[in-house]
Amino acid sequence: MRMSDLVAQYILEMLDEQNGSAEIKRNELAGDLGCVPSQINYVITSRFTPEQGYIVESRRGGGGYIRISRVKMDRGTTVMHIVNSVGKSLDKATAEAMLNNMLSAHVLEMDIAKVIAAALSDSSLRSVEQENRDILRADLFKNMLLATNT
Repeated sequence: MRMSDLVAQYILEMLDEQNGSAEIKRNELAGDLGCVPSQINYVITSRFTPEQGYIVESRRGGGGYIRISRVKMDRGTTVMHIVNSVGKSLDKATAEAMLNNMLSAHVLEMDIAKVIAAALSDSSLRSVEQENRDILRADLFKNMLLATNT
């Protein structure tokens, strides 16, 4: 397992244990996990974003911390939030990460996520010119999510 996955897993466990909100001291966490503090920053900025259902606050200085809170939204609000966060293009890796986050948050069921992933795969879009795939992928993703939200 990669270090970023271990850091994310550790933070998720903290959130579960602390009812959806955890305060992290970056340097302490890095020391506990045996990584550099910038790795903690990377994980937080890439995996704990508002689009993924988290609020991140930080306080700098000697007594500084990073507070991560899980936002509680109903399914419809979550889906609309995700649809609105997808821009004009969407690469395959980001689409897969969003689907995994939606599975973890119980926003999608596994069978629906598999169908969406298959439709957004490069093999499904191979007849589309490379420079247009991410644009089409974003449109497909948004429309399929909206269709699941009815």
